[in-house]
Amino acid sequence: MALRLTLLFLLLLIIEIYAFQSIKMVVKNKWIMAIYLLISVAMLLSVFYNRNTTNSNFSIHWIVVLSKISGFLYFIKAIFLIENASYSAVKVVNSNKTFLSIYLFISITVILFIVYQFTKFDRSVGQTKMTMITLGLLLLVLIPKLILTLVLFFEDICRILSVSISKISGKSSDSFLPERRKFVSQIALGLAAIPFSSLIYGMTFGKYNYKVIKQQIFFPDLPDAFDGFKITQISDVHSGSFDNPEKINYAIDLINEQEADMILFTGDIVNTHAKEMLPWIDTFNRIKKYQYGKYSILGNHDYGEYVDWKTEKDKEANFKAIKGLYGKIGFNLMLNEHTYIQKGSDKIALVGVENWGVKFKKAGDLNKASEGLTKEEFKILMSHDPSHWDAEVNKHPKDFHLMLSGHTHGLQFGIEIPGFFKWSPAQYVYEQWAGLYEKAGKFIYVNRGFGFHAYPGRVGIMPEISVIELKKGKSLV
Repeated sequence: MALRLTLLFLLLLIIEIYAFQSIKMVVKNKWIMAIYLLISVAMLLSVFYNRNTTNSNFSIHWIVVLSKISGFLYFIKAIFLIENASYSAVKVVNSNKTFLSIYLFISITVILFIVYQFTKFDRSVGQTKMTMITLGLLLLVLIPKLILTLVLFFEDICRILSVSISKISGKSSDSFLPERRKFVSQIALGLAAIPFSSLIYGMTFGKYNYKVIKQQIFFPDLPDAFDGFKITQISDVHSGSFDNPEKINYAIDLINEQEADMILFTGDIVNTHAKEMLPWIDTFNRIKKYQYGKYSILGNHDYGEYVDWKTEKDKEANFKAIKGLYGKIGFNLMLNEHTYIQKGSDKIALVGVENWGVKFKKAGDLNKASEGLTKEEFKILMSHDPSHWDAEVNKHPKDFHLMLSGHTHGLQFGIEIPGFFKWSPAQYVYEQWAGLYEKAGKFIYVNRGFGFHAYPGRVGIMPEISVIELKKGKSLV
């Protein structure tokens, strides 16, 4: 807690210093600047007082209100400073007035458009194509400019140190800070261009750049008949986000090309509403039949809990319709239950639970789903959220050999070099976020997702069709 507050204080202090310097360049009156400083100090104190007190007496209500106002004003200041830093970098590289005017016009227009769209967001409707475009535009603008700001911030530190050394050594300096160096601004713009171009690629091509990822998993106690048994897994379809039938049909063709014995779908068929999937029913019915079946479970988005419903009856009707969607595309929906997959004289148990997540809905009932199973039986568990694995599954006395999940999407953003390197901001939220993980001879495979949600694209972490082959032998990962 103390570290968080310290970091917050430093962040707000930096914002205040930059804001003060910017305002000072425009406002020359010392009294006005003194009043501004007093207001800034009051804002800063209100934010920290509100975060450090649990007292809810009416006497401090005005401080709580001031803290909320201060938080909003700091947000505005942060946006201004990011824009100012970006403009500064662009101006150093190209000082043409017409070019700079066009740059400013585009920046202001984009900001106003984003603010306008967020004010129009309707909780009773939820995510729409326009909200996805808006979020994509926000990331497209914000991330590159944040990189620009960070580079120029470090340059400012160097400039301050340079001036300080000059002052100590007795050398004169014409100004508090020397002019920005052009090559630093060029480097900053070059670095900012990387996420900018990547985000554009992700929104145009990356979101449908399907990858078939094949994974062998070894189990010493796998029944002999299932040695070489192949499972195709898809997850997180999010059909409400689709906008290209040709690409979805291509993905279905990829699924059908895989020589698997069974297909499993680990949840999130829609974003929120059952009607999102209706245009895609025929497309997903093209998924071929499998000798050992087609099974599915629910994901967190399948409960319709991310919008405000007019009545509870409407919500229940939507949930019932979503559960029916899985059957309409030929999948057997498993709701806290298990079934046996028989091959020859051997069998394995397939267990399917409803959504259970540490930070999400906990409808999954592992005890109910595994009732009647023994510890010794080979079990594959479908559970949408990978946080279930460490929180409950690995502690369960019945031992689940393999858990198949999705949910994270790998945050749809990261860097992945198969077999060598894998990084995404998702790893700071989920210990298991993409691919195969092992603990004490038990495994979890996290599918990177078939569709996309919120950000309308994928950068580095591509949509996935998994093909998992069960092998009998020494446990390897």
